[in-house]
Amino acid sequence: MTGRLAALIALAAPLLAPARAAGDEGMWTFDAFPAEKVQRAYGFAPKPAWLDHMRLSSARLALGCSGSFVSEQGLVMTNHHCAHPCIEQLSTAGKDLVKEGFLARTAADERRCPDLQVDQLVSISDVTARVRGATKGLEGQAYQRALRGESARIEKECQTSDALRCDVVALYQGGLYHLYTYRRFQDVRLVFAPELAVAFFGGDPDNFMFPRYDLDVAFLRVYDGGKPARMKDWFHWSAAGAETGDLTFVTGHPGGTDRSLTASQLRYQRDVSLPDRLLRLAETRGLVTGFQLLGEEQRRISTEYLFYVENSYKALRGRLEALQDPVFFQAKVAAEEALRAEIAKDPARAALVLPAFAAIDAAQQRLRDVHKELGALEHAGAGDLFSVARTLLRAAEERSKPNEARLREYRDSNLPALTEKVLSEAPIHPQFERLLLDHALTKLREELGPDHPAVRRVLGKSSPAEIAARAVDGSRLRELAVRRRLWEEGAAAVNASDDAMIALARTIDPDARAIRRMYEDEIDSVVKKSQEAIAEARFAVQGRTTYPDATFTLRLSYGQVKGWREGTREVPPFTTFAGAFERDTGKDPFALPPSWHAAKDRLDLGTRFDFVTTNDIIGGNSGSPVVNARAEIVGLVFDGNIHSLGGEYGFDEAVNRTVAVHSSALLEALEKIYGARRLVEELRPRPATTGKAAKGAKGPRR
Repeated sequence: MTGRLAALIALAAPLLAPARAAGDEGMWTFDAFPAEKVQRAYGFAPKPAWLDHMRLSSARLALGCSGSFVSEQGLVMTNHHCAHPCIEQLSTAGKDLVKEGFLARTAADERRCPDLQVDQLVSISDVTARVRGATKGLEGQAYQRALRGESARIEKECQTSDALRCDVVALYQGGLYHLYTYRRFQDVRLVFAPELAVAFFGGDPDNFMFPRYDLDVAFLRVYDGGKPARMKDWFHWSAAGAETGDLTFVTGHPGGTDRSLTASQLRYQRDVSLPDRLLRLAETRGLVTGFQLLGEEQRRISTEYLFYVENSYKALRGRLEALQDPVFFQAKVAAEEALRAEIAKDPARAALVLPAFAAIDAAQQRLRDVHKELGALEHAGAGDLFSVARTLLRAAEERSKPNEARLREYRDSNLPALTEKVLSEAPIHPQFERLLLDHALTKLREELGPDHPAVRRVLGKSSPAEIAARAVDGSRLRELAVRRRLWEEGAAAVNASDDAMIALARTIDPDARAIRRMYEDEIDSVVKKSQEAIAEARFAVQGRTTYPDATFTLRLSYGQVKGWREGTREVPPFTTFAGAFERDTGKDPFALPPSWHAAKDRLDLGTRFDFVTTNDIIGGNSGSPVVNARAEIVGLVFDGNIHSLGGEYGFDEAVNRTVAVHSSALLEALEKIYGARRLVEELRPRPATTGKAAKGAKGPRR
C-alpha cells in the first residue's frame, strides 16, 4: 500500500471505524467529548463544568453561522460575513454600511437587525427510544410520517414559549435522536462592523487561502425585554492570545459533513449533485456580476448575494475534486466493504443490515431520475419576494393541519423564526428580484423542457422575463403591512389575494409539493430507515466511540496552533499587520481602507493578524471562537485553508487548517483604528471566573 493510499484510507476511516480517527480529528458533541484523548495528547482534561461553560458561552446565528457571548451584557462576536445580511439591510443608497463600516458609540446607537436570530443551547436530551418506538416496524410513507409526527410532538411539548427553540436532531445518520433546546434571542442589534475591504481583504482570490490578512469580525448584542440580555456565561478575553503549539478549542455549529455516507451516496454527489450545483452557481455568479456592472446601487444591493455564490462555488468545487480523486474514492469504497465484512460475521445482524446498503443504492438511483424536477420546482432560488409568497401560501394550508402532519418548517416549534422572516423589515429590491426570478424561471424551462406540464402551467405563452416582471411589479409583498395582514389573517386572506407573486407561487406549488412528497416518502424515508440500521450495526461493532456527522448543532473540536508543509515550503502559522500593508496594492480586492492608512503610524505592525490551527471545522463554523484551555478568547474562526475543502468527507491533520483572526489583532484594530473605546472596555482582559476555567496547556503529548 502506498503512503498516499494509507493516508487517504485514514481519511475514509469514519465509514469503517470512526474510533480510529487520528490526531485532532473530530467535531464532538458535548455529551460525548473525548476528554481522556485530549488529556493523553495535550495534558489537559476538560471537566463537566468547563464543558457546560463552553456550551453556554456559545451562540448560533440561525442564518447559518456561529458566534460566542463575550460579555455579561449580551455582546456576541461573529464574522462580518455572517452579519453581512444585517449590515446590508441596514444600509441605504446614501449610507452603505457594508462599504463604510459601522460603530455604535453609545447603546442608543445600536441598530436592530431586521431578521437575525441568535440561539443559546441550554440542554440536550436523548429521545431515541421515543422516536424508535413511534417508527418501529414501519417503512416508506408510514415511516416518514411517523418520524415527522413524533418529532413534531416532542418539539411542541418542549417549546413552552417563543423564547425557546426545540429541535429533534438525527445524529449518526439516525443512530441516535437528541432533543436540542435553545434560548432564542430575536432582538439582535448591530454594534460594530469594519469596512468590507478589510473584512474580506483579498476577496475571492484569497478565499480558502493562507497567508491571510482579514479582520472578518462583527459584534452584535442580544436584547431581552428591550434591554441587553444578562448572560451568566460568556468567554473572557485572553491577555496574550494564541502562541505556536498552544492547545486550542473551537466551539460552534458546523453545518454538515458527509463522512459516514455510503459509496452510492457519494457517487450521486460526485456524478450528479455537485456538478449540477456548480453549474448553477457558475451561471448565477455571471448573472450577478453582470448586474453589478450596472452601477453602484446595483453593486450595493447584490454584494452579499454574490459573496454567498462565490463562497459556495469554491467550497463545492473542493468537495468535487476530493470525490474525483480515484485513490480517495477507492479508500471510501474499501472502508465500506470492510464494514460490510465485519457485519457479515454475525449472520443475524447481516440479514437485517446488509439489505440496507442495497436499499440506499436503489434510492440513489431513484434520486438521479428526479433530481432535476426536485431542484427546479422545490429548491430553486427565485428571490425574496417569491420565497415570502410561497411561505404565505404554504403557511395558510399547513397551519390548519395538526402540528405533527405539517411540513417541518411550519411546525409550531419553527413558527417564531418563520414569523420573523416573513415580517422582516429588510428592504426588498424589485430590480434584483426580477433578475433572480427571471433566471429561475429560465432554468425551470431549460431543465424540464418547454413541454413539461409544470412549465406549461407557469409560463403559458409568456417568456420568463415577462412572467418575472408581472409578478414583481404586480406584488405588494414588499409592504410589511400587507405581509402582516396575510400572515395574521391566514388562509382566508391568502386564498382571496390577487397578489401577482402569490398567484405565481400558487401556480407552481402543486407540482412542487408533489415532487417533494414523492422525495420524502419514496427516497428520503428509505435512506433514513436504512441509515438507522447501518448506524445500529456500527454501534454494536464499535460502540459510541466517535463523533457524528455535522448537523448545524453545537460541536467542540480541539487542536493546536500549527502551520503546515506545502511541498518544500513551510507555511508559518501567523501573519502580522505589517504583512497586510505590504500586500496592499491600493486596488480591489487588495486595498486596505483609508482608516487603516490613516492609523498606520499608531499601530504596532508586529501585532499578529491571522493564524491557523489543526482544529477540525467545516462550513457553519464561521464566527466560532477559538479559545484556550482557560476558556479565554484567543481568536475568531472565519475560514479554512484550501486543503480543508475535502473536510466534507474526511480530515487530514497534516494539511487541514482552520483560519482565524488573532485576538490581539481585534483589540489593536478596535482601539487604534476605530476608536471603539466602549467596546474595548467591554472586552478588556480580566481574570477568569473561578471554577469555570482551567490552567492552560501547551504542546502535544504524542
